[in-house]
Amino acid sequence: MNDVEHLIEHLQNHDVQLTTAESCTAGKMIELLACYPGIGSYLDAGYVVYSPAAKTRLLGVSPDTIEQHGLTSEAVSRAMAEGALKDSPADIAVATTGVAGPEPMDDIPPGTVCIAWGFRIDGAVHLHSETRHFDGERNDVLNDAAHYALGRIPTLHLNIIEGEQNR
Repeated sequence: MNDVEHLIEHLQNHDVQLTTAESCTAGKMIELLACYPGIGSYLDAGYVVYSPAAKTRLLGVSPDTIEQHGLTSEAVSRAMAEGALKDSPADIAVATTGVAGPEPMDDIPPGTVCIAWGFRIDGAVHLHSETRHFDGERNDVLNDAAHYALGRIPTLHLNIIEGEQNR
């Protein structure tokens, strides 16, 4: 079973819905999910928000956050995930922002991707983020980042659920 199939099984088993907010992966996560029949029951929406204005307009990312931290930052990816959850009945959001390449941007090397996951559990939103570097050409970075971001969801979700149960 590949990472996307494992994610879909997780969504089904936990009866949760997903939404995505993608900048550098440009809809790649939605493309990967759309290959599976029945995913519409577990997928609410997919935002592709390249420009700072789109991040602000569609996801409510503060221009101050963008100005203070830069577009390729965990702060922006977290705000994107949180914004996607606010506008959706979904329980889980995943967001990506970064530099796919081939050239660096603002001294950030190509292949740098900030990923955030948001989980709404019992009305509370839990956020997790990390910055990763993916090697290869632009398309390799897009594909690898999308697979990684989707593949981490089951583990992170279960960690939060177990943490809540142990409180």
